Amino acid sequence: MYIKIYFDNKPLFLCDSVDEVITPFIHHDDAVFIDELDSHTVKSMIHEMQLEKVHAGVFLHADLEALRKAFYKKFTLVQAAGGLVENEKGEILMIFRRGKWDLPKGKLDKGETLSECAVREVEEETGLQRIQLLSPLPVTYHTYHEGSKYILKESYWYHMKVEGTQQLVPQTGEGIDVVKWVSREKARDYYPECFPSVIDVMEAYLG
Repeated sequence: MYIKIYFDNKPLFLCDSVDEVITPFIHHDDAVFIDELDSHTVKSMIHEMQLEKVHAGVFLHADLEALRKAFYKKFTLVQAAGGLVENEKGEILMIFRRGKWDLPKGKLDKGETLSECAVREVEEETGLQRIQLLSPLPVTYHTYHEGSKYILKESYWYHMKVEGTQQLVPQTGEGIDVVKWVSREKARDYYPECFPSVIDVMEAYLG
């Protein structure tokens, strides 16, 4: 098993074994491999992943939960949730936010569940109503700086569905310029302008 965390567009795999997904990265000259867990090696991996010459990382430890906990301690954890929404035609809802094609999502509010957060954020960011929550999609992870804090965002995704013709209203206050339906056949055309974590979610859905 593994947890994939993105540093910008670069993946870091926290893993308890090396499978067919991770194996190609082990042999890259621009990848970092660490298989000893202590506070120094965790800090070292985080430092390496921010270097321009490094494009991937693999951190191997037999106890994945212990590795996850040690890694999370170095960050402020922020939880978020969002949705991949499908209409009756099988089209996918995409938003254009701050120069990237994205899926609607946002931070978890106090007192709400992740699924409630996902539905609320989709409603707020797109104007959709009467959203049907279907099933969970993969959880994604990415890092970013917020002032002096180093944030690890843990985003929970859900497959959703809506019926009927609804007006799409982009939440411009959140930097969303466009909300549109995209056919399954053309969805991958948007990948060059998507975040890699969003591509992971879409690939899990598209198969």
